Amino acid sequence: MAAEKRARGEPVILLTVGNSDFTSPKPTVAAVHDSLAVGRTHYGPSAGGRPIREAIAQWHARNTGQAIDADQVIVTIGAQNALLTAALCLVEPGDQVMVPEPMYATYPGTIAAAGGEIIGIRSPAENRFHPLINEMETAIGPRTRAIFLATPNNPTGAVYTQEELSAIGALCCKHDLWLVSDEVYSELVYEGRHVSPSVLAGMAERTITIGSLSKSHAMPGWRLGWMIGPQELANHAGHVAICSTYGAPTFLQDAAVVALEQFPHGLPELQTAYRRRRDRLCDLIEAVPVLSCHRPEAGMFVMLDVRSTGLSAYDFARGLVLEEGVAILPADAFGDSAAGYLRISLGVGDSELDEAAARLSRYTERVGRHRALS
Repeated sequence: MAAEKRARGEPVILLTVGNSDFTSPKPTVAAVHDSLAVGRTHYGPSAGGRPIREAIAQWHARNTGQAIDADQVIVTIGAQNALLTAALCLVEPGDQVMVPEPMYATYPGTIAAAGGEIIGIRSPAENRFHPLINEMETAIGPRTRAIFLATPNNPTGAVYTQEELSAIGALCCKHDLWLVSDEVYSELVYEGRHVSPSVLAGMAERTITIGSLSKSHAMPGWRLGWMIGPQELANHAGHVAICSTYGAPTFLQDAAVVALEQFPHGLPELQTAYRRRRDRLCDLIEAVPVLSCHRPEAGMFVMLDVRSTGLSAYDFARGLVLEEGVAILPADAFGDSAAGYLRISLGVGDSELDEAAARLSRYTERVGRHRALS
C-alpha cells in the first residue's frame, strides 16, 4: 500500500524495513574502489578468503573473549544465508527446531527449507518479551534437533540474560541439541549486556554463531555475513557454500576486513542515534492515551501496543498508511506473543520520525472518536 501511494507521488514515511539512513563507512567504500582497481574480481575460496576469516575470528575473540581458529569461520551472503546454511547442515526432514517467538520473519521458511518443523516458545510482553524457558524444556521431544534464537531479538529488542542463556545451554547439553545464535544486533545494546552463548560451559562444541555487518556497520546492501562453529560443522558449511553461493565477492571481502579492523564495535554514531530515537519515539507514543510501547533493550525497532484501540494490528496499520501515509509493520506474523503489536523501524532521520509520531497520534485520536460514536 505504501509503495502504491509513493508511485502516485503521495508523501509516505516507510518504517517497516530494517534499513538505515546512515551511509556505509567511507573507508569501506574506498576499500572497494582500491580492490577493484587492482583486479580483485576473480573467484576466491567458497568459505571466504583467509584475510576476512581471520578478521572475523579476531573480531569474535575481541568481543566475546573466545579464541577461535579462522577455519571455524564461513563467510556468507549476509546473515540470512548463514541461517539457511546452518539449517541445511543441522536439520533433517521431520526434525523439530525450537524458536522463541516473536521470531524474525524468515525463520519459518529457513527451517522449512531444510525439512524441519518449528516449535514456537512463548516470549510474552508481560515477560519483557523474554522466553519462558520452562516451556522450552517441556516442548523438547524425541525429534527435537536444535534451538534457533536471536539475541538481541528482532523484532522485540530483548537482550537475553546470561542466566537465561545458561539455562538454555543446559537444556542443549542435557538433550544433545544444537544452538544457532543470531547475533546481528550485538553492537546495538542499550540496556543489559550481550552474551554470546558460545562462551558458556559446554556450548562451544554445539553452537553456531551468526554475525553480519548489515546492522552494526550500516552495510545492509553489501550482504556480508558469517557463521562460526566447531571445525567439523564449518567443514560441512563450506561444502554448502560451494553448492549455494560459491563464495562472496572478493572486493567486498576486502572492504569487510577494513570495516572490522577500523570499526571493531560497529559505528558508534549508530548506537547513539538509535538510542536517542528510541527514547524520543517512546516518549511521544506514551503521550497518546490509548497507545503504549515496549522500550527495546537493543536493536533498531520499537514495538507499539495498539490493543487498547480496539483494532487488530493489521487494521490499525492499514488505516495508518491509507489515511496518514505512515507504514509500520503488524507484528502478528512474528509469533503469537506479538499479537496486537506493530514494529516501528528507527532507521529514518529524526525529523521524519517526529513527523511519523505526529501522524500516528492524529490517526489514533481519530480512531478513538470513531469508536466513541459507534
